[in-house]
Amino acid sequence: MGARRVKKTVLLVDDDADFLEIHGKLLAEHGYQVRSAFCGTECMEMVHNRKPDLIILDMMMESEVVGFHLSRELRNSEHTKDIPLVMITSVNEKIPYRIEPDQTWLPVDALIEKPVDPPLLLDVVDKILRE
Repeated sequence: MGARRVKKTVLLVDDDADFLEIHGKLLAEHGYQVRSAFCGTECMEMVHNRKPDLIILDMMMESEVVGFHLSRELRNSEHTKDIPLVMITSVNEKIPYRIEPDQTWLPVDALIEKPVDPPLLLDVVDKILRE
């Protein structure tokens, strides 16, 4: 008998239940174990109870800056600093300049624009979690 492959866990964080359902199903269909959180507080509780392999979080949830603060909080915590982060946002459509990931202001591994293109999301997740 061969070794059984352990599913990688992805935590989706968004206040949009439809986003969580649609993208959760997509990731599950492609072999990922998916957990969901509706806000930054719930995300932090879930992460401290059981660390995921990757976190995908929306930039604007309870307020327009929750995702910014949450990404920095995750990066600055000894417990979570090594978890890859993917930010989902539509902010680049709404502001006159582009935001990009960087080490201090937006410390994420990837930034994906909404509406999310499913093949792009899978490609980003697969690349980050490739064994």
